[in-house]
Amino acid sequence: MLRVKSRIGESVQQMIRRFKKLCEKEGLIRDMKCNAYYEKPSEKNRRRMRKAQRNSNYS
Repeated sequence: MLRVKSRIGESVQQMIRRFKKLCEKEGLIRDMKCNAYYEKPSEKNRRRMRKAQRNSNYS
């Protein structure tokens, strides 16, 4: 669970910005998007294989 404590002289907007950065760093947003809908295991494997193939083409 992420917590952001206010610093001395820090505005609410700055706290929200720090919280968003923490969420991005922890990967929470990515996980929420992945779990937003069900994906069959075969579709996951197919997507991973395509991603790996794209990455190998750039190397």
